[in-house]
Amino acid sequence: MQDFSGSSKKRLIRMERFDLCVIGGGPAGYAAAMRALDFGKKVLLVEKDRVGGAGLYNGVLSSKTMWELSKDVSHARKRVSDLGKESCFELDYEAVKCELRDAVKERAYQLESHLEALKDDEVYEGLFSYRKGMGRLLTANEVLIEGEEEEVIHADYIILATGSRPRKLPNIPIDEKIIVTSDGVHDFEELPESMVVLGAGVIGCEYATIFSNFGKTQVNLIDKAEHILPFEDDDISRMIERSFEENGIHIHRNSRLERMEIVDGEVEYELSYAGGASEVFRVEKALVSIGRVPNVEGLGLEDVGVKVDARNSVVAIDTQTDVPNIYAIGDLTADIALVNVGELEGRHAVEKIFGGSVKKLSYDNISSIMFLKPLVASVGMNEKQCRQKGTCFRVVSIDYTAIPRAIAMRNPPGLFKIIVTNDDEMKVLGMRAVGVQASSAIQAVALLMATGKGIEEISELIHPHPSLIEGIQECVRILLGKPIFKPHIFKKVLKCKDYMDGEYLDLYQVVDKC
Repeated sequence: MQDFSGSSKKRLIRMERFDLCVIGGGPAGYAAAMRALDFGKKVLLVEKDRVGGAGLYNGVLSSKTMWELSKDVSHARKRVSDLGKESCFELDYEAVKCELRDAVKERAYQLESHLEALKDDEVYEGLFSYRKGMGRLLTANEVLIEGEEEEVIHADYIILATGSRPRKLPNIPIDEKIIVTSDGVHDFEELPESMVVLGAGVIGCEYATIFSNFGKTQVNLIDKAEHILPFEDDDISRMIERSFEENGIHIHRNSRLERMEIVDGEVEYELSYAGGASEVFRVEKALVSIGRVPNVEGLGLEDVGVKVDARNSVVAIDTQTDVPNIYAIGDLTADIALVNVGELEGRHAVEKIFGGSVKKLSYDNISSIMFLKPLVASVGMNEKQCRQKGTCFRVVSIDYTAIPRAIAMRNPPGLFKIIVTNDDEMKVLGMRAVGVQASSAIQAVALLMATGKGIEEISELIHPHPSLIEGIQECVRILLGKPIFKPHIFKKVLKCKDYMDGEYLDLYQVVDKC
């Protein structure tokens, strides 16, 4: 070992060689490292903090655990109320946080024990290594790892998977105690009596759902647009808005945040509106949820020629940067920032490197879930996206109130909507499912999209009864002109339209098609 001036640490002279070095141990990087082992390659995984990344500790698993717990609380209160009784239980928020910590620990233990076992595993003997430290590119093949010791390794290929962090605004004093991001929102000692959420996108709406579900917090949601979730179709956005307002969430529509500051230990914020009016509000806590920023600082990208765009995203085409042996995946790129997408990209990059020629990665049938009240699951395009592309399509929807299983559940809000090509093949372009079990309902349709098959496959398939997915089958029967319920009779809950030449035509406006 030898001292290097300017560093208080020792740098190892010996340079170990690897087939692949993955920098970042979140979902994307972890998946990439594991896939590389399948090819019998010598792999090094480098993580500066905790394996699992933000997706485990301050992201998907933690927020969805909170959502599940809040949903159970909300459901229990509603059931008691529906049966004519007054709820008598008191929520112990410390117990909620304990459940959250246990969920995170359980998954973290799985990931860490798996890595530990791989080091001495007979199947992958000598192939897997793990280092805790900050990885920095010195050259296209050399990585400096700054941990307890400094070490330089050589890798034939490098995959960057360092994730992202919450975006902040310079004029908002985020202290992660009173004004928080998703990094601090789980650390409240008690549920606040009131809070405001800045950002009406997916994450902001998910946390608005969680805190309103617990029934202890008056939630305000700041939205600069007319409707929340502006990327979704209007019928979806309106259904979520109605549910939010019924749950006590106040939506500041068409509003602009002029200032947000901490005053006497609380949050004071001022909003302005298009007509020139303004209002000042005071709440206990604030959540700032305005997107995320890729973690590119300190990676040495500029030293080796890896390009970064104006949004700090690493420029990559089909996961490959313009430095041929360096790849970027997950939240680092400008693609969809979802855990399942990051894992897919990680596996794809490895297959591209070591598996030879592979088909270009497609994002057309990516399934996603928004954990709101009610749930929203999606795959493929929605109506807005189809219209923007100038695509002619046919769209059919069924409200949960027309599905026997939903009636047995006592009519939870929800709908299924399927969009197909406007031709005889009627191939699926996309689907939206809103309501309980939405995430499970979309998978059959996602498979049709992946295989390029038409809707006929579902129409005669025997579905379990009673089940919510029978509603999907009825949607397909409507498209094929052979439904059980005739849409022109149930106009409010069964809809089928053609979209051509910029106009909609109701296919069941006069008579049914059977």
